[in-house]
Amino acid sequence: MDFGQNSLFGYMEDLQELTIIERPVRRSLKTPEEIERLTVDEDLSDIDRAVYLLSAGQDIQGASVIANLPFLMRQNPTETLRRVLPKVREVLHVASVEMQLAAAVSFLTILQEESMSVHTFAHSFLQVILLHLEHRDTGVSNAWLETLLSAVELLPKETLRHEILNPLVSKAQLSQTVQSRLVSCKILGKLTNKFDAHSIKREILPLVKSLCQDVEYEVRSCMCRQLESIAQGIGTELTKNVVLPELIELSRDESGSVRLAAFETLVNMLDMFDTDDRSQTILPLVKSFCEKSFKADESILISLSFHLGKLCHGLYGIFTPDQHLRFLEFYKKLCTLGLQQENGHNENQIPSQIIEQEKKYTSVRKNCAYNFPVSKLLNSGVHLIHKELITLLQDESLEVLDALINHLPEILELMSAGGENSVQENKFSSLPDLIPALTAAEQRAAASLKWRTHEKLLQKYTCLPHIISSDQIYYRFLQRMFTIMMTNNVLPVQRAAARTLCIFLRYNRKQEQRHEVIQKLIEQLGQGKSYWNRLRFLDTCEFIIEIFSRSFFCKYFFLPVIELTHDPVANVRMKLCYLLPKVKSALKIPADMHLLQQLEMCVRKLLCQEKDKDVLAIVKKTVLELDRMEMSMDMFQKKNYEKDLLDQEKEREELLFLEMEQLEKEKHQSDGRLASDKSFEKKRRDSRTPTQSLSKSMPISVPGPSSNTPSTSKEIKKSKLTRSQSFNNQAFHAKYGTLDKCASKSSTLAHTSSVSGLVRTAMLSLTDDSFRTRNTSSVPASFSPNPVLPSTSRGPGSTADPKSSGSKDAQPRKAAFKNLENPILKSTAW
Repeated sequence: MDFGQNSLFGYMEDLQELTIIERPVRRSLKTPEEIERLTVDEDLSDIDRAVYLLSAGQDIQGASVIANLPFLMRQNPTETLRRVLPKVREVLHVASVEMQLAAAVSFLTILQEESMSVHTFAHSFLQVILLHLEHRDTGVSNAWLETLLSAVELLPKETLRHEILNPLVSKAQLSQTVQSRLVSCKILGKLTNKFDAHSIKREILPLVKSLCQDVEYEVRSCMCRQLESIAQGIGTELTKNVVLPELIELSRDESGSVRLAAFETLVNMLDMFDTDDRSQTILPLVKSFCEKSFKADESILISLSFHLGKLCHGLYGIFTPDQHLRFLEFYKKLCTLGLQQENGHNENQIPSQIIEQEKKYTSVRKNCAYNFPVSKLLNSGVHLIHKELITLLQDESLEVLDALINHLPEILELMSAGGENSVQENKFSSLPDLIPALTAAEQRAAASLKWRTHEKLLQKYTCLPHIISSDQIYYRFLQRMFTIMMTNNVLPVQRAAARTLCIFLRYNRKQEQRHEVIQKLIEQLGQGKSYWNRLRFLDTCEFIIEIFSRSFFCKYFFLPVIELTHDPVANVRMKLCYLLPKVKSALKIPADMHLLQQLEMCVRKLLCQEKDKDVLAIVKKTVLELDRMEMSMDMFQKKNYEKDLLDQEKEREELLFLEMEQLEKEKHQSDGRLASDKSFEKKRRDSRTPTQSLSKSMPISVPGPSSNTPSTSKEIKKSKLTRSQSFNNQAFHAKYGTLDKCASKSSTLAHTSSVSGLVRTAMLSLTDDSFRTRNTSSVPASFSPNPVLPSTSRGPGSTADPKSSGSKDAQPRKAAFKNLENPILKSTAW
């Protein structure tokens, strides 16, 4: 590189140019004269300062005074009305838009705070509000109008008549501006709630008719939208004789916006009309509107699809079968608007028009998804729109999916209950595309940036155990929940997946599958390489405590949870400390006394050896909370009666699921044996000789049960299976309301007999001053056919080398407890 004098000066010039380019632009400073004008004497009172700033200050200072007007009214209302308000009136004549908006908001705040009487407000502020209603700026005019409409609710009737209604007669004339007539329409709609029907008929309805026939379509449309409020004020009879004819005429208006306003008003007023009016007058109008909607602007289709639900409910029972079918076809066409080839784009359209049209079509499909729960009106014919449900689930727009999943549980339950195939295992045999559509919808939501839609969809999937079979959930959805928990980067989505997985596990009907899920939760989350997975394991355990019984949690998850007290990552130990009170609440005394002792030793260990100051502070708070907690007893207590009753019902259901599985296995085996016996009997008959047939009448003693002996055990098993299957249909909706006060004697004895086994397990897992869980299974992280689960009611656990690191790249954590002394158990004699 040449560092000669010329090149060096060239580099210097380049650097100077860069400095000039990158130099930040300094804001202009105020001149001494400007600072002098903005300076106010500090000794002035608030009232004097406000008057001074409104008189000689700048606009920004005047806007500040007006925005502070409610405070001045609370502090000194008399002086504010006497000195400040006159200055405000003067300033508002030439005020900027910002100052006008501030004044409208301040006046409304003063009215709402009731810092003065209504008569004083009407005398001091009402004329200022009315004066600026027709401001040239639309935003300012709307702000003052909102203030006036809010004041109408509070002002007395006589004030409204003299100050607002009487001047409105002249303001609504054709000689006035369009803006003035638009304001008159909105005020008339508000005034009808303040006067009696006779006054409305004599003073307001003539103005309403005049504005409905205005020469400007904006005025007709605005007045049409106020007819609903007017109808509520005048009653049914006047509505039928006066308002309905105006609506019919407006529905045939030459302007599309007026026709749209008339249609929406009619839909909102359906409840006010009797059956004859709806069938003879409104239904033909709706039919005509629907037929012409596809030829009109797409905005009409948007409105029609949005009000479809109200329309169906309002006209329910009036449709003839032919009209019913035609309306259903119309809804189906709206569900696929923009997706079919016949709805393709015109070659003459420019790209911007195409994009705008696609947005409108998407809005129509979104409204169809929003109104899909109206399908309950179809009753047994709900299967007619199965295909549309799949189409909406597969829509590329997440807006459509988001509108559909708001009511997804009730939609799926309606579909499953309304069709002919409503058997538990084959509810959707006639709809094979449902499960692929649901999984594709979840994957599409996961691939987008709209994580709230994804979270909401996962939350709605908790209804699936009541909709599809346990095996379908296990093979198509459960593994996906694991993947989301371990790979998704959004915490609310991970927590939603964890809770949904717990619901799936709760209603899983196969013990082997349940054990595999539990094993995978412990190995891949609780003992996972990443501390993030171990945090999610604690989240999952929190949901398990909420959803399952106490005994279930203690049996499978108590030991894996307290093992995390030795986690090398402070955040994991910290989260565990927050969970410990819930862990303790899952224990019962005296059955779980050994688990309580282990919990106390772990907490004592944290107190003595914790080095992280933040974790130690939380441990100390947790210890105080644990000391204040009262333990649940095996017997019911009055103060914990509802919780104990709920837990007993959960445990009863879990035992019943096991019984259901056993009964189904026995039923399948019995069916298999019966089929085999029938086949053998058929072969025996086919191979029977004539000689054997002659001996048919001879008595032959055949070993086996006598035909006269009743098959009592088979009948009992059959009744249990029927009862368990009916329970499976009801378990998902169980509200744990009224339960038997006494637990079954057999379950109590079974629970009592397991206590000694639990204690022996804990004793065997404790050595001189430490206890470890050992992993006797060498299965990989994936599902194993016969998993070995950590259980507090089984034999001693297994051990492995302890984990030495807590980073995300560390080795998988193994279950390990180290150097936890238990002098109580060490001194126990066996």
